[in-house]
Amino acid sequence: MRLLPIFVLIPLLAFSCGKINPPGPKLFKSSKLPVDKIQLPEGFEIEVYAEGVKNARSMDLSPDGTLFVGTRGEGKVYALKDTNGDGRPNQQYVLAAGLKMPNGVAFRDGDLYVAEVSRILRFPDIESRLDNPGEPEVVYDGYPTETHHGWKYIAFGPDGKLYVPVGAPCNICKSEKPVFASITRLNPDGTGMEVVQEGIRNTVGFTWHPETGELWFTDNGRDWMGDDQPYCELNRAPEDGLHFGYPYCHQGDLPDPEFGDTAPCSDFTPPAAKLGPHVAPLGLEFYTSKQFPEPYQGQIFVAEHGSWNRSEKIGYRVMMATLDGNEVVSYKPFAEGWLDKGEVWGRPVDIELLPDGSMLVSDDFADAIYRIYYNPKS
Repeated sequence: MRLLPIFVLIPLLAFSCGKINPPGPKLFKSSKLPVDKIQLPEGFEIEVYAEGVKNARSMDLSPDGTLFVGTRGEGKVYALKDTNGDGRPNQQYVLAAGLKMPNGVAFRDGDLYVAEVSRILRFPDIESRLDNPGEPEVVYDGYPTETHHGWKYIAFGPDGKLYVPVGAPCNICKSEKPVFASITRLNPDGTGMEVVQEGIRNTVGFTWHPETGELWFTDNGRDWMGDDQPYCELNRAPEDGLHFGYPYCHQGDLPDPEFGDTAPCSDFTPPAAKLGPHVAPLGLEFYTSKQFPEPYQGQIFVAEHGSWNRSEKIGYRVMMATLDGNEVVSYKPFAEGWLDKGEVWGRPVDIELLPDGSMLVSDDFADAIYRIYYNPKS
């Protein structure tokens, strides 16, 4: 019998909203992606965890092991399941298709929340309905409809509320609507939406310190100020109601050429670290497991999506920010090689930890998810 290749099966799945379950023990097995080019510290290894997850962006793992994956341009939301216990997903479901930039996914109390540009959707009791999720509930539909920086990363905070960013509707501008260039939050039922942090051009990744509960987030710097400025940012918010400078000040000390005369940089909260010009940091995660050696535990890992308008490309890697208390004392490459001799074959987007302590990294360019793990015998 002639089997259809995976690139044929996936479009068919978008129509049926069913599951892919081809013969063989694994759905995803890569022989094409050059993961041997990825450079890692001694003792670490990388493998393709899932391939053919088109435009894989934000991820969230349920306690029962379902990996939910959002997309941007693809307009789909996926669920991946390992049903045969071999450590890799062997079933892929398309939960929804035709959505508007459904980048953000967040799982809570059995329900899956999905962020479109202007609204938040909820799929109730999703894990019992993966093959037939039905129409989602609209939890909130009051976010702006502008698509410029309109795709959203979402996550539930320690307070049980859903945090939702709203990017600036431009490269550089001052909007009269305070909801732009902010991080908002709302209750799980969609009530109580409020702006929590301001002056944030475009964050597509945030998390909370596992001990202090403080919010940490990435922010993408503005374009068209040259190859080497401004730097993108890693930010820390020890309290609500802070302003991080946009559009007046970038990287904590660089006034904007158009808006910088309005307010000095000293008026705003500086970044915890300047990450590099145009590296496009997205997802980040504190390493809270024990599989990685002690120097990696408790540190922040950041996915750099990579520059799009720099004359010499930069980013396209996973970085590690080492902390001493709340101070970032170093920021160094952890996994790199998706940018190979000036050519790009992959772009890291988000980071998620598996229960065994290994790390998942999504890639919306190679349509893949990688697993990085520590092997002391390597």
